[in-house]
Amino acid sequence: MLEFNDILQTNKMISEQKLDIRTITLGLSLLECLPGSAQGLPARIYDRITKMAERLVPVGEEIEMEFGIPIVNKRISVTPIALLCSGVDPVLIAREMDRAARAVGVNFIGGYSALVHKMMTKADRALIESLPEALSSTDFVCSSVNVGTTRAGINMDAVRLMGEVIKKTAALSAGQDGLACAKLVVFANAVEDNPFMAGAFHGVGEGDAAINVGVSGPGVVSEALKALRGQPFDQVAEEIKRTAFKITRMGQLVAMEASRRLRLPFGIVDLSLAPTPAAGDSVAHILEEMGLEAAGGHGTTAALALLNDAVKKGGVMASSHVGGLSGAFIPVSEDIGMIDAANAGTLTLDKLEAMTAVCSVGLDMIAVPGDTSAATISAIIADEAAIGMVNSKTTAVRIIPAPGKRVGDEVVFGGLLGRAPVMPVHESSAQNFILRGGRIPAPIQSLKN
Repeated sequence: MLEFNDILQTNKMISEQKLDIRTITLGLSLLECLPGSAQGLPARIYDRITKMAERLVPVGEEIEMEFGIPIVNKRISVTPIALLCSGVDPVLIAREMDRAARAVGVNFIGGYSALVHKMMTKADRALIESLPEALSSTDFVCSSVNVGTTRAGINMDAVRLMGEVIKKTAALSAGQDGLACAKLVVFANAVEDNPFMAGAFHGVGEGDAAINVGVSGPGVVSEALKALRGQPFDQVAEEIKRTAFKITRMGQLVAMEASRRLRLPFGIVDLSLAPTPAAGDSVAHILEEMGLEAAGGHGTTAALALLNDAVKKGGVMASSHVGGLSGAFIPVSEDIGMIDAANAGTLTLDKLEAMTAVCSVGLDMIAVPGDTSAATISAIIADEAAIGMVNSKTTAVRIIPAPGKRVGDEVVFGGLLGRAPVMPVHESSAQNFILRGGRIPAPIQSLKN
């Protein structure tokens, strides 16, 4: 039984080190919306979301006030819409999802998604092709597309299509530096209970509804390591584990309390270290506190591997229901240390790709020149999916080909999405590689039965 005393020691972490609950996310099945006419499906989806999420924001605010714990976002994730939208214009559903999100007051709603890691249905293709219009004409809707798994391999036809879709999505939101692309994630090995946007969806293995919580505390970890300067990595790992335990314990308490008040099942706590653009809330600064001069330099991948592992080890001791992505995020635009390292040229796209092999979750919130070809974007997605496929881990790409921007320019999104320097990509063409299509076969380790 958790007691309030379990989190009293986190007061300083909250007030001085930017510890927060990054999100309470209501995972919601929409499968019961299917019976009835296809034309009435968008309205039924709106009704179910607004009914089930009516008290989500007020309850989150009550918990914030009573416990003194900042809860930055309240969000909803739903059944992948491609599973529902056969015979319906998916954009109509996206607009009803957006309207429902506005009505209940959440920050984002995820699940405008398709799972195409092996092949695509007509509904999958229709949803993917609708993404530029859907994401550029809505405010709260987020989307994810799963293009590969360790069991199935990589669907290169879907990878090629996603490169084209991302270019179109950026073009339709050119006035906002391609902001709509920040609401679109391309996954390999996507998980069904991820509470973080833009990749959250409520998987088919989930129940009717669940409360999932994502915690965050890079500043807390960084501060804890200041007392260990010059000490061996064994001690560094132990301190991170202890800190992660405290952070996750707070998330466990909030999740259980939200579950009780909303009378919905408690799903998982995602113990990811999710940074923000604010000073003192950076994963990059944790790596530098370990002794690196700058994130991206030699040693960065090793430092990140230690961090990711220690966070998981500490977190699983604090909650019986750890899930989601659970690791250290490295979104460039959302981490002031990553931004500084990218501006200095220490952090490159190639180095980020290497780092994604040992952390959660992938190449995240990266701005590239607006004239980057669709084939190059597809090739970046394929590389990241291959890392996920071979290593049996979740990887993802959230990339913004910023219209009209060149290397050295900056895109500014504001809020948690932050700002990002436009990073260079390789100029050599991947066109012929991407045009092959088909499927990259699953690796031999997929045969584990």
